[in-house]
Amino acid sequence: MKAIALTVWLACGACVLAQEPAPPPEQPAPAPEAKTVSATAEGYNRDDALKQALRKALELGAGVQLASFSQVENYALARDTIYSRAAGVIRDFRVLSEKEVANGFWEVTIEATVRPDAVAQTWGEVQNVLDQIGRPKIMVWIDEKIDGDRQEHSVVEARIEEMFAKVGFDVVAREAVADLQRRESAHAESEQNAEKLARLAREAGAHILVRGAANADRAGIEDLYGTPAAFYNCDVQAKVYYTDTGRLLASESIPVTRRGVRSRTDFSPQAARAALVAGTFPRAETRREPALAIKLFEAVMEQWSTAITAGGDLELEIEGVDFKTYVEIKKAVSGIERVRSVDGDFTSRTAKFRIKALLSAQMLAELLSEKPFSAWFEVVDLKTNRIQAKGKLSATPATRPADKKGSE
Repeated sequence: MKAIALTVWLACGACVLAQEPAPPPEQPAPAPEAKTVSATAEGYNRDDALKQALRKALELGAGVQLASFSQVENYALARDTIYSRAAGVIRDFRVLSEKEVANGFWEVTIEATVRPDAVAQTWGEVQNVLDQIGRPKIMVWIDEKIDGDRQEHSVVEARIEEMFAKVGFDVVAREAVADLQRRESAHAESEQNAEKLARLAREAGAHILVRGAANADRAGIEDLYGTPAAFYNCDVQAKVYYTDTGRLLASESIPVTRRGVRSRTDFSPQAARAALVAGTFPRAETRREPALAIKLFEAVMEQWSTAITAGGDLELEIEGVDFKTYVEIKKAVSGIERVRSVDGDFTSRTAKFRIKALLSAQMLAELLSEKPFSAWFEVVDLKTNRIQAKGKLSATPATRPADKKGSE
């Protein structure tokens, strides 16, 4: 009987244990809440001041969130791209005050709601594009003169290159176009021939070209706190071009800036370079001072940000196709994933397509070497943003693919 009782007790104990409720499943961590912040900023005009206030609001509301991605490759470039898109990331804001402060500058104060999910989504989009088309490449070409003498190396050019390199741009040295320029006997250094210079920069691998001139001229000796100093007046101008098309993206300049360094003679290259750097890179971080470098940086980042949204520009040129094939190719290219838009022209059995895509030319060319495209043409040349191909007019209707969407 004792053995039976013990068995029953153990069985009942097992039933009790079996009936104990399972531990509750782990609950997902609550999503970060939206943050409402106030931001005040100055700008060259009202629109610029609003843009800077939105960027500042994004920094205040999402700075910690963005810093959490600091170990990711190309972090600085992705972060600054998102800041350039602040107006698209922050949808909910209102202007609290706006006023003109001095010399045409404006001050704007806003209240904005920064949503972590929107920031995370934008970060994912930027990273995806960087994975697909790589980092943007930039060439800086500044002709620098001191007292009318052209300098072999430009301090303004070097500083602008350094600025873009720090945020993750690939810098293409302008020496890369020297051989191309000599071979073509091109007058590409002339502003009147900017389109040819942009093409040379493109063939050297650059997506964006910054082209400008910097001049520093003697302004005499002055007493600087009891010590003689050589003063120089400087002026700097620069334009930003998109190398694919030669299209002008921005044109910026600064008024004459005066700087001096201690010297007993009025000729001082050090004073000249100090004046040029001061005019291009203000010592104080205020938008009321001449800031050519800041203007150029923002112009380039806005262009890069647009490419993130709309896709980069690629050219596809195919010789030796008929109109029917041209139409079929256009439809098929439009169906490729990450191709945003396709525009084309057809003349003299040559098809030319202008494609906006979140793909590099290399990746697109690889897709174009597969079916159905391999039945229509073959790629014969590949540049940074341009693909050239030869058509296969000998293909019979039986061997030609039917209209298909996509690249399978």
